[in-house]
Amino acid sequence: MQSNYSDYPTIEVTNRLVDGMPPFANPDNLIAETDGMQPVRFHGQFEDCMEMYADVGTVAEYLNAHPEWFRRCAHPMMAQPLGNNGYALTIGPFGSFGYEVEPKIGLELLPPDRGVYRILTIPVPDYVAPGYDVDFNAAMQLTEATIDASVGCPGDVTRVEWQLDLVVAIQFPRFIYRLPMSLIQSTGTSLLRQIVRQVSHRLTHKVQQDFHSSLGLPMPRKKGNR
Repeated sequence: MQSNYSDYPTIEVTNRLVDGMPPFANPDNLIAETDGMQPVRFHGQFEDCMEMYADVGTVAEYLNAHPEWFRRCAHPMMAQPLGNNGYALTIGPFGSFGYEVEPKIGLELLPPDRGVYRILTIPVPDYVAPGYDVDFNAAMQLTEATIDASVGCPGDVTRVEWQLDLVVAIQFPRFIYRLPMSLIQSTGTSLLRQIVRQVSHRLTHKVQQDFHSSLGLPMPRKKGNR
């Protein structure tokens, strides 16, 4: 499976789940092929952080003004506003063997509650997801960090720590259900982690870049992936 967004590195899955699959090109056939079959649920929990070279108040002010930066930083993903705090975010398209899906989810960036920023799934008006469902539940918290003189930090450092609980349910074509469920689960979970890692790393870099450039500050040094 691969992403066709040119600005993103290719995601490929080359294990037994996709090897030898017959082609299926028409998404409209998915309903007929899966009639009576239960969706397969994939669950992942993720966490990471990013550092900002500013005090907590300055970082909070930036995050609260997400209409000014979210759509720009989400590019090349498409983000359309939904109300005051929501966005319809299109991720992909992803596909293989002639079948392609362009996941779209509605996300609401809630105002901070006792210093915790939450992002939750909301419905996208007039949109019915073709064969999948996403439950996105994320939380971010700002903490003051210890200054490391070796990085040449100009002053305060704020750590933006986030956790994500993600559940994706997918209605596969009937022939997929003939495979061992353990194989389906392991393959889907692996792909889910690849997509989250790719999107989060790219979004983190762009948000850091946007924030620091807007204040004329140097970018934090890259650290090893978690």
